[in-house]
Amino acid sequence: MTDIVRAQYEAFPYPDRKPTDERKRLITGSPSLPVEMDHWLWGGARDWSQPLKALVAGGGTGDALIQLAQKLTDAGRPYDITYLDLSQASRRIAEKRAEVRKLMGITFVTGSLLDAGAYGSFDYIDCCGVLHHLPDPQAGLDALAGALKPDGGIGLMVYAPHGRSGVYPLQAAFNALFGDLPPEKQLKAAKRIFDRLPDAHPFKRNARVVDHTNGDAGFYDLLLHSQDRPFTITELVSALHAADLDYAGSPEPMLYDPTPLLDAACDLDQVAQMQLAEDLRGTFKTHVAYVRPKGAVIAPPLGKPDAIPHLRDVDANALANHVAQGKGITIDTAGEAFRFDVSAQAASLIQRVDGVRPLSDITRSDVEREAWSSVETALCSAGMMHYSRLLA
Repeated sequence: MTDIVRAQYEAFPYPDRKPTDERKRLITGSPSLPVEMDHWLWGGARDWSQPLKALVAGGGTGDALIQLAQKLTDAGRPYDITYLDLSQASRRIAEKRAEVRKLMGITFVTGSLLDAGAYGSFDYIDCCGVLHHLPDPQAGLDALAGALKPDGGIGLMVYAPHGRSGVYPLQAAFNALFGDLPPEKQLKAAKRIFDRLPDAHPFKRNARVVDHTNGDAGFYDLLLHSQDRPFTITELVSALHAADLDYAGSPEPMLYDPTPLLDAACDLDQVAQMQLAEDLRGTFKTHVAYVRPKGAVIAPPLGKPDAIPHLRDVDANALANHVAQGKGITIDTAGEAFRFDVSAQAASLIQRVDGVRPLSDITRSDVEREAWSSVETALCSAGMMHYSRLLA
């Protein structure tokens, strides 16, 4: 990462976080939710009694770090997490957040993710929002791959082009005008010009990008970043392959399926179909992916009797009552409604999901197993259910 980028994050640690807020809320998201990690990386069967040795590479102000450490602490599971970031200002905020929560088992390091292998070999690596800011993203991905255990996995996020419409022309313009100024002066000058932009500018018509409204750090990171390149899903998978890594899955796989938008099924390969979905939907701001070493991808344990389902951000009773009325399940995301036919008989099955009972205790007959299949299709496709032995 260049000195210019380092100076940005020293002046405007990102994302903007107040450590005292840890007393009233936990910020969660993908990747790096333990049950989601288990689902996509270890076939829902990781032995969580064994400590998770993890690296948060480019940890920023600590969102992924705090989420991962808190979730494992809540589950009573052992862990050893290394936080790594170039920005001392960001590190101080992350350290204070962990201190407020009294989280243990964390080592804080100021350094480059290009040296990831120097800090050990890891079961799991989080790299969220970092690779696209490196001078050579491939070198960063190669370094992470080199620090990964043979049975480990990576959760990463990179920016995608279509959903960030209007961002890159403004970055280019502001950097051409103000790139030689200190970060604080760049911000003030850019804000003055931003207020004069015509309403027809593609950025002002892009309702999906709102980071610039979230304080100075958000504005700077979105519109003044000096080093920012997006990836299509094809480009991301290509970079993974170059690092001897394989794509294992996405938190919301239904978004990468173009079928609902087509007149008939297409016979393209998996990556081409995902690219088609990205191009047709045109709304992806990011790609979040789980990644395994080449040839080591383990499919989620869909329908397996010993698999243990967990619901995410779902009120089981409310969903069950809805399904019991024969309404199926409709999930709206990015303005697109995904409709799943789910039998009313599945309502009682949904109520049995507690993160502890395996499918063999939830589905007790062929009829129930058939009804469960439709629940699984809907909720796993939307990232609302995962299989994991975290609480087993």
